Amino acid sequence: MKITVCIGSSCHLKGSRQIVEQLQYLIAETGLKDTVELGGTFCMGNCQNGVCVTLDESTFSVTPETAKDFFNEKILAKAV
Repeated sequence: MKITVCIGSSCHLKGSRQIVEQLQYLIAETGLKDTVELGGTFCMGNCQNGVCVTLDESTFSVTPETAKDFFNEKILAKAV
């Protein structure tokens, strides 16, 4: 499973660093380091929708406040 977080300037201002840190922590805490590949990329061209996060081929808009819910609903549920 591959997760990519936009770290371009617009998403950076909207909290991409905090999202990456939360996802790193949650991946480690749940023992998914061997299952989940977390990476970053520059502008995904969807700046108006907040921090863009792709999970495999789907794109989501995530905020630091919704990162844990995103992880639980989209990543953890898929990994189990």
